[in-house]
Amino acid sequence: MNEITPRSRRTLRTGAELAAAALIPPERIAAIDRVAERYAVAITPSIAALIDPTDPDDPIAHQFVPDEAELDMTAGERPDPIGDGTHSPVRGIVHRYPDRALLTPLLTCPVYCRYCFRRERVGQEKALSEAELAVALDYIRAHEELWEVILTGGDPLMLPPARLGALITALDAIPHVRTIRIHSRVPVADPARIDQRMLAALDASKPVWVAVHVNHARELAPEARAACARLARAGIPLLGQTVLLKDVNDDAATMEALLRSMVESRIKPYYLHHLDAAPGTGHFRTTIAEGQALMRALRGRVSGLCQPEYVLDIPGGHGKAPIGPVYLRGDGIEDWRGERHVRIG
Repeated sequence: MNEITPRSRRTLRTGAELAAAALIPPERIAAIDRVAERYAVAITPSIAALIDPTDPDDPIAHQFVPDEAELDMTAGERPDPIGDGTHSPVRGIVHRYPDRALLTPLLTCPVYCRYCFRRERVGQEKALSEAELAVALDYIRAHEELWEVILTGGDPLMLPPARLGALITALDAIPHVRTIRIHSRVPVADPARIDQRMLAALDASKPVWVAVHVNHARELAPEARAACARLARAGIPLLGQTVLLKDVNDDAATMEALLRSMVESRIKPYYLHHLDAAPGTGHFRTTIAEGQALMRALRGRVSGLCQPEYVLDIPGGHGKAPIGPVYLRGDGIEDWRGERHVRIG
């Protein structure tokens, strides 16, 4: 692993800073800066410490260190691959499904994943103003069908605890909102942020769930596991969100290690996302058939606690669809009960 030097005890954002931390060779500085002109760059000390700079195939570096391939567009890629804009009635709200809505209070992250489906916006747009946040909350209050509000971004746990606490309190006070979910990289990327002030901000009378984004077992280092334990001890259930990424986690052994590490860290694997068609992400993309083969290989290999649902966000804003494999062959349930069934995998 990379030793954190005094020069890299802060978030790295430029080619020169990445080179000084030995994460890229000096000759790549100019190319990295060209990528940074288009897409936000940030690597926290916690993430930098996980990268092995001697390994050209390091899966952590692959996720966070910019690559010139990000400037190459491939067919089918689009700036808004999952259609957020199609379902955004007011700034900060995405209301795609009847009983739940996304609330995006900010578009800042502790780290910027190189495959992010909001990469055209994160690190670029301003957070909601107080007036805009009030409008978004009024929208939620006016729509009584909303049972769940999902705080996303950006990363909601980048909000100052006082502001996050005020937002949680406001949502907690809406009678028809029965549960609050938060999607975050912070427990992995900046685990020290999960402190007593943050835990107090997340305290509510209604259930608050945290979905932790993690793609490789090495991301669940001792500090990250401790942060997850603090959340769990505070009564906050943890879900896991993972993106299927070529050369990061697209083989059975690597995915098995990740899923086991998640459960050991009190995180229930929830979704395995097929990569969205964001601009410049073709070098991360697997096929759906490859993802289905991976899921088939995991069935029976790992506990049911470790099994996520493999999903595709249908381009254009049509929502998620399960795309997992079929595990049995036969013409009907009678075939599966008798001797004609064939186990696949």
